[in-house]
Amino acid sequence: MKKTLGNKKPTNLQHGTELNGEVPGDEVIDSKILPYCSIDKKDKKTLGELEQEFLQALQAFYYEKKAIMSNEEFDNLKEELMWEGSSVVMLSPDEQKFLEASMAYVSGNPILTDAEFDELKLRLKVYSDLNVDYFKMFLLNVPAAVIALTLFFFLDDLTGFEITYLLELPEPFSFIFTWFAALPLIFWLAQAITNAILKDFLILKGPCPNCGTENVSFFGTILSVPSGGSTNTVKCSNCGTTLVYDSRSRLITLPEAMEA
Repeated sequence: MKKTLGNKKPTNLQHGTELNGEVPGDEVIDSKILPYCSIDKKDKKTLGELEQEFLQALQAFYYEKKAIMSNEEFDNLKEELMWEGSSVVMLSPDEQKFLEASMAYVSGNPILTDAEFDELKLRLKVYSDLNVDYFKMFLLNVPAAVIALTLFFFLDDLTGFEITYLLELPEPFSFIFTWFAALPLIFWLAQAITNAILKDFLILKGPCPNCGTENVSFFGTILSVPSGGSTNTVKCSNCGTTLVYDSRSRLITLPEAMEA
């Protein structure tokens, strides 16, 4: 960056080392100013030009394995873009990669295959991951387990408490009957009852990308009535944002992003 001193000609200027006499052009160079800064509008690059240089430097480094500028120049350029409020330097790695790939494709030098580009584009639509809500899935099995236990004790009553007698046998017979006969029977009954009502059910949870509130969605079939396939549309319980839950990819997206 250059500062014009007008018609004054300094005879003694301290700038790193002491200079005596006239300074050619009546100009002093301030080394603390970034090389991309300039108060001279003729020399100052536009924000678009700086962003293009930044992306070209990234592309050359990551894809061509070469550096087109030094580390200091890159840091100065990045700092200047941040100072200018550019959103390019704030992009995620995937967003930067997508922008670089788009520019390279337009220039006729694609850096990604069509499949890689489509995969990257899909990844940018994702706002959050889905996780299995094991606690709620466990709760769905509780009613069936209670019914199975009731049937088990009813069967014990019908047999004149013969099952209770077997449970009270001396060890190891009591242990063997309990763990290898009674409990497996109760578990099988509970699973059979649950599967008769709920088939291939799955409960997924994930945070809303807008407010962070956790929302839950059910996938499966209830009494032969399907819940809607592999995707469910969920409205956030807090902010009302419409979300799309995908049980196959376990991802949360927005409807607008899916249509893009």
